[in-house]
Amino acid sequence: MEMELLNKTALVTGSTKGIGKAIAKELAKEGVNVLINGRNYEEVERTVQEIKSEFPLTSPQNAAADIVDVQQREELFKKYPNVDILVNNMGIYEIMQYEDVTDDIWQKYIETNVLAANGLCKHYLPKMQANNDGRIIFIASEEAVMPSGQMPQYCMTKSMLLSLAKSLSILTKGTEVTVNTIMPGPTLSENVQAIIESIYSDENMTFSEKEKQFMVNNLPQSEIQRFIRPIEIGRLATFLCSPYASAFRGSPIRMDGGMVPTIF
Repeated sequence: MEMELLNKTALVTGSTKGIGKAIAKELAKEGVNVLINGRNYEEVERTVQEIKSEFPLTSPQNAAADIVDVQQREELFKKYPNVDILVNNMGIYEIMQYEDVTDDIWQKYIETNVLAANGLCKHYLPKMQANNDGRIIFIASEEAVMPSGQMPQYCMTKSMLLSLAKSLSILTKGTEVTVNTIMPGPTLSENVQAIIESIYSDENMTFSEKEKQFMVNNLPQSEIQRFIRPIEIGRLATFLCSPYASAFRGSPIRMDGGMVPTIF
């Protein structure tokens, strides 16, 4: 309990697995009551119980909702009108050729990756300002500043989050509310782990050997030459939520394992 976050309440979107779950767990470790979010009620409930048994002094809650759906967002606000911390983690991605991205797909990505998060900010930010206390974090990607060209529809939405975070940060002037963005590089989610295992399914290799092989072949520009672990992003997010991080304002914070080659 070093981060002075005891008894704060945090809504972490998309928190039943991957980076979102790691952030929720690291916050709970600091005594935060986390609101677990996902579309599947049972999956959310399982995560709530897991966190409750691991951190029994906290009160994790089920905040199951499809936050892309305006109606379900409204229901969520009724149930949880106030939070101290909002982590906008939920998002979709897939590798796509530019010519295959139809207008409907652009629309879906903007609604899911940007407008859902914006809808939550619109509700919770004014309350944080009134309390003169609060944290909003967006989870973007190194693709926000260095698009690979393999997911144009995803990259554009992640760049939009950097811009939104800066606009909202300006509104917090003179308060103890902060809005920042974390840009993780390639991270070992459950999804990624399954992909790596399947690529080298015939090989008699340990996972860490498979991981090394994959990095050499596919991500030679990474300086750590391994996937970032979700817990690493969880720790950083937790620090940004703490009172010690109040000078971070509208900052795009890269935790990309050295993927981006520029100095800024």
